[in-house]
Amino acid sequence: MSTPPPLRVGLVGYGPAGAFFHAPLIAATPGLVLDTIVTADPGRRAAAGSEHPGVRFADRAADLWGRAGELDLVVLASPNRTHVPLATEALEAGLPVVVDKPLAGTAAEARALAALADARGLLLGVFQNRRWDGDFRTVRDLVERGALGEVRRFESRFERWRPRLKGGWRESGDPADIGGLLYDLGAHLVDQALTLFGPAALVHAEAAAVRPGATADDDAFIALTHASGVRSHLWMSAVTPRLGPRFRVLGSTGGYVVHGLDPQEADLRAGRRPGDGAPWGEVPPAGWGTAGTDGAEAAVPTLPGDYPAFYAAVAAALRAGTAAPVTAHEAAAALDVIEAAHRSAATGGTVRL
Repeated sequence: MSTPPPLRVGLVGYGPAGAFFHAPLIAATPGLVLDTIVTADPGRRAAAGSEHPGVRFADRAADLWGRAGELDLVVLASPNRTHVPLATEALEAGLPVVVDKPLAGTAAEARALAALADARGLLLGVFQNRRWDGDFRTVRDLVERGALGEVRRFESRFERWRPRLKGGWRESGDPADIGGLLYDLGAHLVDQALTLFGPAALVHAEAAAVRPGATADDDAFIALTHASGVRSHLWMSAVTPRLGPRFRVLGSTGGYVVHGLDPQEADLRAGRRPGDGAPWGEVPPAGWGTAGTDGAEAAVPTLPGDYPAFYAAVAAALRAGTAAPVTAHEAAAALDVIEAAHRSAATGGTVRL
């Protein structure tokens, strides 16, 4: 049987998300080819052309819509405020779309995009790459195997020590920019909690702009009560001088604690690539977490991180006509929580979903 031609991908944006995540992962995925990158920046074009020889360039995303017949997928790695309008235009042009998180600023916008994609019979996926972090894969395995008994509380942190503002739209207080940590790191933390334990019923949150000059939240906490009864406590911060554990999961027979971060982002930023020949996403024993009870804990090997699995699943879904590995409907559920967190932080109350 002959091998089908590769699926041609147009990538909108070549900032950090496009350059360090999407372009390398697309290029490393069998069955996908990076066809066109949308950026008008000469320096970014030069960098992209050096790493991806033969790639074409376009100045504007709209340039892709007139060439929709030449492409099989569009990936949006552009600023958050562009996600909804560009995804709408791509879908209306007949193109499947993957959007970097967050899909939208509101759950209503996410559901409208999902409805448009469903009506057109097109894939609409969201790049929630942290589902493929090695530590999260390990937590998911422990939970699904019942290795900790009945899980009662799930604690998850993305904390950083960045006492000075970096600038840019991610730190913007303009609601149109969809900035702040609740949308940035919170999108990952909430998605992981919902993936593990299902829908949230109650949301209580704290959020503040702590750093001098900050106009968007840079220190936040979300407490979820899931419909399943599990409680998730989620921290996200740019102002943490002493970092807590990445995960602490407490069950009826044991707990699991792990520190540090999955190595894949650091490797991608350093220029390492999946398929280069070195093991990918592996954590050495010194970075493994432990499970059990105090005084009776044992090391748990961290499963390898696997960001390449996201685009492999996208390619398989496009060929089979099935759903994306992370759907817009799932993203909308996470945005319900993030919107509720903003309301809770503003009022000091608990929001029921």
